Amino acid sequence: MRSVRHGLLALATAAAVGLPSTAAHAAPVRPLAPAGENRQVLDPVPPTGKSPSGPWPAAMPGGARVVAEKWLGPRTLDILVSSPSVDAMLPVRLLLPPGWSKQAKRTWPVLYLLHGGVDDYTSWTRMTGIEELTEDVGAIVVMPEAGRAGNYSNWFNKGKGGPPAWETFHTYEVRRLLEVGYRAGTRRAVSGLSMGAYGAIKYAARHPGMFRFAGAHSGVMSTRLPGIPDIIMNAQAAEGFDPKALWGDPLKNADVWRANDPAHFARNLRGVSIYISSGTTSLQGELDPPGTPWHPAHLGEPVSAYTARHLIAKLRLYGVKPVVNLYRKGTHSWPYWEREFKRSFPMILKALGVKPSSSPEDAQEDAEKERDEQVPPPPGQPEGGEWNLPGSGD
Repeated sequence: MRSVRHGLLALATAAAVGLPSTAAHAAPVRPLAPAGENRQVLDPVPPTGKSPSGPWPAAMPGGARVVAEKWLGPRTLDILVSSPSVDAMLPVRLLLPPGWSKQAKRTWPVLYLLHGGVDDYTSWTRMTGIEELTEDVGAIVVMPEAGRAGNYSNWFNKGKGGPPAWETFHTYEVRRLLEVGYRAGTRRAVSGLSMGAYGAIKYAARHPGMFRFAGAHSGVMSTRLPGIPDIIMNAQAAEGFDPKALWGDPLKNADVWRANDPAHFARNLRGVSIYISSGTTSLQGELDPPGTPWHPAHLGEPVSAYTARHLIAKLRLYGVKPVVNLYRKGTHSWPYWEREFKRSFPMILKALGVKPSSSPEDAQEDAEKERDEQVPPPPGQPEGGEWNLPGSGD
């Protein structure tokens, strides 16, 4: 019986971290502005050693900062961040709104999109129509790198801590860099799929007030339920990591596991608009093309639903009423994630305080609203001087 259980856990391993991808990681780049744009040319990126956190160059000495930019189109900008928390040069993709510039007198609300496991920061633009969907939306869309199995966590590493410290990278380094140098405001929403779904709910729960909306599609929502620690550790081992490097031993380091369990922080999600979705059976559904072979990663759907029901019950206990769609048929795949994301999109726009398209009058209204809601950083966090952002004083 034990061998059967472990066999099922092995099949679910891919589901815990997401579907495989052939996407390549970004190398250091020199900035390239689209025609007609006057963008500052940053200094060439000096060579560094290999990052201990993954297949990226190691971080440069000093604080977190943007070291390179690459324009991929009129509104698509990749920035390369030297991150001491992950000890790596990490790419972040931005989709910029109409009228955006670094010199603008206003800021824009921000939508963070978190990728799944065994994938990278390009997945949202590679697999969905996010560029078209947000073309006329007055918000900055941010798609950060998170590692193939980073799990949106500051790793335990036998008590030594990071690198990698992915949570610090996303919720502090990237956030502050965008606020200081890229006109990001303080109205934020976050959404993710699979591993990124876990990250979205976790970040919203562990950082009260940071996000007004959290969307989670097919992710682990409660990490300490029976069987779930085994799945998570098997997933880490499948990517070549020490399975206990992430959060330690589930029993000996129960406090670390608890600190990374979104369900433990369910009460912190009061006041947050929430959308949770998942399949419940791993059976193919209406969005799976006929003849598509079944993949073990699709077991991620019943695993996700199992953990989602626990989180949903805790949310309702605290008076939180998430919008929930647990559908019977549907695989652990992009067509369902995109469908659910689009269904949640009106909630995202409402949370960000923006309209689907921005007339000049709408843009002015959004700008005034954003200025009215600016807040200083929490005590102990710098206003931006240490970041050494190229061009931040323009």
